[in-house]
Amino acid sequence: MKKKLSLLLIIVMVVTILAGCGTTSTSDDGEKQIRIGASILTQSHPFYVSIKTALEQEAVNQNVALDISVADQDLNRQISAIEDFINKGVDAIIITPVDSDGVKGAILKAQAANIPVVTVDIRANDVEVGSHIATDNYSGGMIAAEAMAQYLDGVGDIGLITYPEVQSVRDRIDGFKEISATHEGLKIVAELPGRTRQEAKSASEDMLTSNPNLKGIFGFGDDMAIAANAAITERNSSAIVVGFDGLEEARNSVDVDNAFKAVVVQYPEKMGSLGVINAVKLAKGEAVDKEVPVTPGLYIYGKGFVDVAVENGKVIVDVK
Repeated sequence: MKKKLSLLLIIVMVVTILAGCGTTSTSDDGEKQIRIGASILTQSHPFYVSIKTALEQEAVNQNVALDISVADQDLNRQISAIEDFINKGVDAIIITPVDSDGVKGAILKAQAANIPVVTVDIRANDVEVGSHIATDNYSGGMIAAEAMAQYLDGVGDIGLITYPEVQSVRDRIDGFKEISATHEGLKIVAELPGRTRQEAKSASEDMLTSNPNLKGIFGFGDDMAIAANAAITERNSSAIVVGFDGLEEARNSVDVDNAFKAVVVQYPEKMGSLGVINAVKLAKGEAVDKEVPVTPGLYIYGKGFVDVAVENGKVIVDVK
């Protein structure tokens, strides 16, 4: 009798422990909680901090479990994180790729495991994902170039700060080149990588040294534009800066009378929120849009936000 009671007690304890282990994977209504893994490019840039915060807030709103890994701009670390999510059997994966080409293999592994993938901000090349949510970066580059052209009255040598591994930045640069080519007096004389603020500062200094008549620098992100502004100020150059991202620090810098005249504004909070929303829908087997473009805005010195539109390959904006 004692043995039977002991055995019964053990069974009850095991059942209780197993039930307790399962509480983290069920929602308030008793259904299995959706689990999402997210690999973020970096947390050293305010733009990605905003995306991460939005992911976390929307996960709370959607009542889903969210596991975030920060890649710190290291492709191998990002691939390892994605493989870890696959091994954990998450229901969906959100990625802001470190390398648009290099992340392809990891995405294919996730898809082979029937785990849908959503990319946010940065596109993954040569692989189809469940949904891609990003600023219309090409149009944003066009807007930046038109702003630059208007400030320079369509004449001047220009330098570009780039990040060639990232497709979204390539798109910005390509859009910039398309519009700048329509202004015969504009000439792109330098393209240098600047993945961090310090690297962008060095790139700007090199451009200014190699091109004494440089009239403008386009920085693909806030950090790059702020770094270029610092380099121009230190050199007493008359060059101007147009940036991209438009978070608070950059907008505050534009508000000051300095070289930083305009910044194309993205909406990272909206992109992060939509990333979770679409990941949840895909995890449930629901249909989502494959492409979700988020139209950027423009913020300029002396005016703040201004109306801007891109129609039939032309940018409609007035910065003066």
